[in-house]
Amino acid sequence: MDATVTLFGSLLASLGVLGAAVVAYLGKRGENALTGYSSLTERLQTERDRLERQVAERDEKLAELNALHVHDQSEIARLLIDNQRLGGTP
Repeated sequence: MDATVTLFGSLLASLGVLGAAVVAYLGKRGENALTGYSSLTERLQTERDRLERQVAERDEKLAELNALHVHDQSEIARLLIDNQRLGGTP
């Protein structure tokens, strides 16, 4: 009976060690996945910030070009009025 109990105890201990090894392996894989996910998230946030700056710069440029367009249109209208007032044809 002692040999049977010892054998059974050894088998349980072996299963425990194998179970611990599997848990450690899966834990390390999970840690690596989490590190990769964090790195990917950081890169995506950096890319998002860069693109937001580009969009802001583009919006500023568009606002500037729109102001120039409005100024040009008002200048064209003024010149057309001057032309007609002086007897020219549009």
